[in-house]
Amino acid sequence: MVDYSKLPQNKILCVDMKSFYASCSAVMEGLDPLECYLAVVGAKERQGSVVLAASPKLKKEFGVKTGSRRFEIPEDPRIHIVEPKMRTYMRVSLEITRVFHRYVPKEAIHTYSVDESFIQVDGALNLWGDARTIAHKIRDDIDREFQLPCAIGIGPNMLLAKLCMDLDAKKQGISEWTYEDVPSRLWPVTPLREMWGIGRRVEKTLNSMGIFTVGQLAHHDLESLEKKFGVMGNQLFYHAWGVDLSKVGAPIMEGQVSFGKSQILLRDYKDVEEIKAVVLEMCEEVARRARLGRKGGRTISFGVGYSKDEFGGGFYRSRTIDEPTNVTMELYRVCLELFEEHYEGKTVRKIMISLGNIVDDNEYQLNLFDLNGWKKRELGYVVDRIRGRYGPGALLRAVSYTNAGTARERAKLVGGHKM
Repeated sequence: MVDYSKLPQNKILCVDMKSFYASCSAVMEGLDPLECYLAVVGAKERQGSVVLAASPKLKKEFGVKTGSRRFEIPEDPRIHIVEPKMRTYMRVSLEITRVFHRYVPKEAIHTYSVDESFIQVDGALNLWGDARTIAHKIRDDIDREFQLPCAIGIGPNMLLAKLCMDLDAKKQGISEWTYEDVPSRLWPVTPLREMWGIGRRVEKTLNSMGIFTVGQLAHHDLESLEKKFGVMGNQLFYHAWGVDLSKVGAPIMEGQVSFGKSQILLRDYKDVEEIKAVVLEMCEEVARRARLGRKGGRTISFGVGYSKDEFGGGFYRSRTIDEPTNVTMELYRVCLELFEEHYEGKTVRKIMISLGNIVDDNEYQLNLFDLNGWKKRELGYVVDRIRGRYGPGALLRAVSYTNAGTARERAKLVGGHKM
């Protein structure tokens, strides 16, 4: 049993903008976000283009959802198909955050994603009323000023606020959970993937242990969960009890565990040299992300997904090196080794690269066999500064100017999509 009297008793709001991209686009088109049929797709002219967002009615009545393809959208005159306006979405997201600033200081706001934020309102209760009153004020402000719908979950910690929003508030608009609600509202949840933090792979493993509901997870033996999942097993157990000690201003999952990039290619790649060109571009981006956090990593993971024409499949393998790195060519060297060892000569449509086993990049181990190692490391930071000042397309590798390269086109995008 968990003694809830010893746990934080905060008032935290989790604000989620409903179908944010689709709702923004609907308003721009002069439509009602909750009544229209609208899909945001990467590129209207490509039938295989991915649906990035769909309005609630389009999801409910036509079954079109995020991840569907352009060709799966029915030919219906009521359906509006638009391309993303990422720069506008980001600007609207920033303006919505400014609405939060009217009620609490910036230290009490944690922007979780472009369409989701946490707000701790404990210090504002004497000014604006209880948490529900503040939630209604924020929701009314957003509706009046942006014509955008949102759902707000309220809880004593970030986890319960998030779960309340996902499982309750999305249906009711505004809802509140306390620790006392955990047995009646959280424990009956099934399938397990409905709970934040549990994906299909973890769900499958838990099911094999005889765990099918959150309540069964909460009452499972903690030691066996830790033996099976390590630290994550401890987290799963206490999350099932609604326990979360994270503070607003810090992410729910503290610490960057890896830096990665996954890219679905715009066409099938068969030529080995073309595949290697894209791998090099992606290694450059993964290394840049690591350098941005002043981190290095020792475990490099690389994988490819084959085209549907090859009946799918692929591989994903990892290799750990002796010294942590964030140098592009070192990542590329290891990725090529894994590629040459496991590639089956099939047509490639997806490439995945990640850098794990992360450490701080605040020291460098001298290597007598690589006298230019320090210069290679510093060169990456110099390139990053140039791109930061003049734009991501200001300095590119030669492979990006070949037919195989994707970096030049992607440099024109925001969040991987059109501005």
